[in-house]
Amino acid sequence: MDIGADQVGEVILLAREMVEQFTGAEEQFDGLLEGMNEDELADLVALVWVGRGDFEAEEFEDARRTAMEQATIPTNEYLKGVDHLAEHLEAGLDAMGISPSDAEDSALEG
Repeated sequence: MDIGADQVGEVILLAREMVEQFTGAEEQFDGLLEGMNEDELADLVALVWVGRGDFEAEEFEDARRTAMEQATIPTNEYLKGVDHLAEHLEAGLDAMGISPSDAEDSALEG
């Protein structure tokens, strides 16, 4: 994966804040994703898909390639439309052998 676990942790935290309708959360989410490159954005989408069971962890590269090929709208808009985004990202990290709580803790420390 090109994206760092701490970056995914930050996306998870902001996704939760958007659900809770915290002031500025959506703008922070958009800004964070706008600062990511195409590979990192594809990783995020692939993690969501692995987390919700569309792909297995072993198929991560296929999920990533599919994310790049099928991108038709900005990634931030796509992800904001995913129900249970934070939970899917956590499950995706877990499936990839990365501790979601460690990723979130790293984001909070950074």
